[in-house]
Amino acid sequence: MAQQLRDKVVSGVAWSIAEKVGSMLLQMVVSIVVARLLLPEDFGVLAILTFFTALSALFVDSGFSQTLIRKSEPTASDYKSVFIFNIVVAVALYLLLVALSPMIAAYYNLPIIASIAPVLMLLLPLSALGVIQNTIFARQFRFALLSRINFLSSAVAGAVAIAMALSDCGVWSLVGQRLAQMATKSALLWIYGSWRAEGEFSLASLKAMGGFSFRLLGKDTISYLYNNIAQLFIGKIYSADTLGYFNQAQKLKELPVTSAVQSFQSVTYPALSNIKDNREKFAESFRYVLMMTAAVMFPAMVGMIAVADDMFLLLLGERWLPTVPYFKILSLTGLTLPLQMIAYNVLKVAGDGRVIIRLEVVCKVIMTVILAITIPHSVVAVAWGLVVMSAVEFVLNISAATRLSALKMGSVVRTLLPIVALTALMFGAVELTSHFAAQLTLWVRFMLQIAVGATVYIALGALFRMEFMRQAMQIVHGLIRNRGGQPQSR
Repeated sequence: MAQQLRDKVVSGVAWSIAEKVGSMLLQMVVSIVVARLLLPEDFGVLAILTFFTALSALFVDSGFSQTLIRKSEPTASDYKSVFIFNIVVAVALYLLLVALSPMIAAYYNLPIIASIAPVLMLLLPLSALGVIQNTIFARQFRFALLSRINFLSSAVAGAVAIAMALSDCGVWSLVGQRLAQMATKSALLWIYGSWRAEGEFSLASLKAMGGFSFRLLGKDTISYLYNNIAQLFIGKIYSADTLGYFNQAQKLKELPVTSAVQSFQSVTYPALSNIKDNREKFAESFRYVLMMTAAVMFPAMVGMIAVADDMFLLLLGERWLPTVPYFKILSLTGLTLPLQMIAYNVLKVAGDGRVIIRLEVVCKVIMTVILAITIPHSVVAVAWGLVVMSAVEFVLNISAATRLSALKMGSVVRTLLPIVALTALMFGAVELTSHFAAQLTLWVRFMLQIAVGATVYIALGALFRMEFMRQAMQIVHGLIRNRGGQPQSR
């Protein structure tokens, strides 16, 4: 493990994971409470609008935040120029989407969309206000502070959502949750941040950063469209409640996946950027992060697949059982997506953006074929299509990332195979537990499955002295020695 990456990443990832786990548990509780109070079609309506909001958010940032993190010494003019760009684009897109909302409502035959859009789309200018502050904190590795901000924002949003749902606000509860979270986060970023839009606005500064930024924007836009466009067709071809089931499966699957991706990606991108000129350290750091991510995500996702039936029945009730088949299938994407995103970080750091666009073109040609085949067939077919595409993107991204670094593909395979084998043993143990504990009460069976799975995974990892277990113990010992949560100086 490259020492420089460990110094910078260990405490950053620890803080980030602590916040993400806390936020994930909080969001899970909120999701369970709200899902029991709302209808599946409420989630379907919000999913349609979220597609347009999240897509627009990519254009608000346009890849500039990643370019600022990658840049050695951004100037005051760089920050000011990007900030103004963010605000102008956010306001323009807000006005455009509000103007288009009646047409979107008519297309889906859901009049409520036209009423919700002007309120929900306020997410765009609210998010634009905090982009630069968040970027500066990431450059400074102030992940402890970012973790507290994110957790507090989630807590405020959760309280708003539950209060509104209990007051019979319906889909507006979900709208209130999104707005409360973004408004709280942006406000806290400005309260704790020291940057105050100093410097001069410069088109030349934007132009200098634009080449790399817009290539990232192109990749992210294409990726988002193909990962989410199926929801638009599901809402049109099938029904809002079917989309609600599918969207709920994706959202619950993404709680651990997004938490892991954001935790590792937000910390490792600036860290890898700092050691990109040392090929040996860079390659070993890349391998290490792949290993530790897989060690966390493989058992988490496979474990959720194993307990999905009991989990949904216990937490959400019978009304949401149609979600379970989608959830089990989509959870398979959680095995490859976090690793794929780490490889994407390597491509952003070690490449110039062109290889990213070429990979996206290849991936999306394949995805176009998959979507064309699966969407008319069934929603289950769409879910399997997303799994296939996630695996394809993983292979392509890892292959390209290893070519740009000194890490060999054989080393990647040797690193991941023991974790795959251990996860398979854990899955078998959980399935056997479910079979022999079928007569127990639901709560007892569910908790027993979790206990057995965790025990088998940890015990066998320690027994066979697997590398990830040794490294995990070293991280724990290091964090105990460094209670302040900041990387030790060297």
